[in-house]
Amino acid sequence: MNQKNVIEIGLVVYKKAQMAAVLGLTDLLMVASKLAAKRQDTTDVPLQVSHWEIKDTNLLPTCTFASNPDSVGKLAAIIIPPTLEAPIAKQAAAPWLEWLRDQHSAGVIMSSVCAGAFLLGETGLLSKRKATTHWGYVEQFEKRFPDIDLDVDRIIIEDGDIVTAGGAMAWTDLGLRMVDRFLGSQVMNETARALLIDPSRREQCYYSAFSPVLTHGDAAILKVQHWLQKTEAQDIDLSTLANCAQLEERTFLRRFHKATGMTSTEYCQRLRIGEAKDFLQFSMLAVEQIAWKVGYSDVSAFRKIFKRIVGLTPSEYRRRFNTN
Repeated sequence: MNQKNVIEIGLVVYKKAQMAAVLGLTDLLMVASKLAAKRQDTTDVPLQVSHWEIKDTNLLPTCTFASNPDSVGKLAAIIIPPTLEAPIAKQAAAPWLEWLRDQHSAGVIMSSVCAGAFLLGETGLLSKRKATTHWGYVEQFEKRFPDIDLDVDRIIIEDGDIVTAGGAMAWTDLGLRMVDRFLGSQVMNETARALLIDPSRREQCYYSAFSPVLTHGDAAILKVQHWLQKTEAQDIDLSTLANCAQLEERTFLRRFHKATGMTSTEYCQRLRIGEAKDFLQFSMLAVEQIAWKVGYSDVSAFRKIFKRIVGLTPSEYRRRFNTN
């Protein structure tokens, strides 16, 4: 396999990280990669797993394990596993922060499981964003990170370039979600069957959250993508987006399409519809209220865009997936 095509998912092995989750995620992702290769009738696996550790507080994280050391992958996602001890302290988290922020700035998806959200929270990347962790950490988490929108009623929250999972065993959910993102829903379901994991609650992959391309290498466009995700695409005026990228409007439109494969309008629509799906699934707000909350003053236009992107009307989607 061409080395540049190998997807790499890195696991953060911080002090007192739950090794059962680290090794379990490694196995799950490697099984998925082998199944994907089998489907393609090749021995070249499309995904590799790496472990990252800090051996000395004065050093940067280094790769201490790679599932396929003969291939050089490019980090596409980072997973911060849980701990069965107290959540990581600020001082212990400090050596990881610059590296994690740099990876996110390069387009790497950030994710955490259970108490791993405390390390992710220390980076500042969750500020004004939605996240989840174990319900037992609510008071501690909210006191430490008051600007994070915490929702522990959900086992997993996929907020574009940041994914958080709840309890300590939610690493199975997060692992399957990563498989779904990078290798597709068929491989995800095959992996679940092979490992005897009940995939029933994961069938929403057919209507999964918008997963934009973030590893295109265009820093100006990535800055706009991060800003749109953080602001829930409330302001999608072309001049605002071009100004955020510090580009002329025509240049911005050309580079945005080249980097993401879609127009800025379509991209913003998909972000907004993703937000609407959350409201439909986890609230009882009227469709008209949801349309307004995600930036549509014309409810009819909202319904048409939702149906085109999701394949269901808002009401059909609610009947199928609402948890209330």
